Amino acid sequence: MSALDDFRNAKDAFFGNDSHSPLTEEQRQDFHSLRYYPEDRTLALRTLLDTNVVHEELDMDTNTGDKQSYTRAGKVTFTVDGVEATIFLYAAEHMHEFFIPFRDATSGTETYGAGRYLEAEVEDDGAVVVDFNYAYNPYCAYNEQWSCPIPPIENWLPVPICAGEKAYDSAH
Repeated sequence: MSALDDFRNAKDAFFGNDSHSPLTEEQRQDFHSLRYYPEDRTLALRTLLDTNVVHEELDMDTNTGDKQSYTRAGKVTFTVDGVEATIFLYAAEHMHEFFIPFRDATSGTETYGAGRYLEAEVEDDGAVVVDFNYAYNPYCAYNEQWSCPIPPIENWLPVPICAGEKAYDSAH
């Protein structure tokens, strides 16, 4: 079993059994597992962070009308099916990883319409790891009680990211 399989199994157990799950008690009663794309190693990037960006603070809108502040830390450019895409990474005081909220060509069809999230770590040698296989739905995709940042337009990717979590289906 891979590290990704272990991660997904632990997440499914948390969602189905833990009182801190974003699912309501009623949803947890019928929950079996989240839906995922198969692992795609081509969407696991290990690269240098391009910090040649305007490092301004962004107030991201949330689904509940609030705002959450992040600072643009850098960007990563990559290719999916021959199409180049750039994604921005954000930092916040309370986080030790970079935050990547994004939408892609699967948003609203195969994946949650408002977009998905991902965290990226910087390794000891300065490389950043952006592994879309770990992309996940924000908690508001499961329960409207949660306040979730909406991905900024600069992170609306024209390419499909067929990795990570798919849209929530309560029948699973």
